[in-house]
Amino acid sequence: MSSVPDEPLQPVADLPGVGAAVDEARAVVDRLLGHRILRRRSSDVSMESALRGARASAVLDGADADVEQVRAGRSDDPRVKGALRVSGELGLLGETWPKAPRQVLARLHALAAADGTAADALGRPRADGEPAGDPLGLGPAPGAGEVAARLDGLDTLLAARAAVPALVVGAVVHGELAALRPFGWGDGVVARAAERLTLIGRGLDPKSLVPTELGYLELREEYGPALRGYLSGTPEGVGAWVVFCCRAVAAGARDSLATCEALQRG
Repeated sequence: MSSVPDEPLQPVADLPGVGAAVDEARAVVDRLLGHRILRRRSSDVSMESALRGARASAVLDGADADVEQVRAGRSDDPRVKGALRVSGELGLLGETWPKAPRQVLARLHALAAADGTAADALGRPRADGEPAGDPLGLGPAPGAGEVAARLDGLDTLLAARAAVPALVVGAVVHGELAALRPFGWGDGVVARAAERLTLIGRGLDPKSLVPTELGYLELREEYGPALRGYLSGTPEGVGAWVVFCCRAVAAGARDSLATCEALQRG
């Protein structure tokens, strides 16, 4: 019999404040999914979400580019180009993500870092002694052994079709990858894309309408501190991280609601 519990994240879902935060974020996402403009303009909203989310994720990793500059293709920043490639391929990776997460992570990194790191480093977890970027000010990155062990744990979590909310699973996926910085360059873009894949695949946002990355950009002053709380491993720190992620998802959903309203006005 397997020693892996059927609901490995249930203790996280039960932490104080998490249930209420999940419900609040879900309500905003449901309001978005029910918007009548989506009956005929869903693809337009999804494309806008992809562009705005990619730009936000690149900025969080240190890029300097506004939305219209990115929309017009006028940014040569490797982080912007990588984030756009990642965003453009999410729809193709959703089915593979829960079955072969290592394969998907390697692909996400190859897309994110193609203009930012050496070709032989693309999709390959960093070895001990190789540098890891730290745009969120987390401090020294874990060693290669810890990275490998925790990626194994992430495989187990994603393979379990847990009944806990998608928002909880997505937050833990994001937290683990952002903390591990497994590749050393482009890890933030990869972590946020992995969370978004989780929310798509587990039914919260099946049409990829929510630019969750934009929510993190709006709350960027809280991002690093919240992630450091997750890294502490305490119930308070982990719970606060999940609540923070729920708030970011809700902020992204509100942005897409504004897109829907703008399209409806013509």
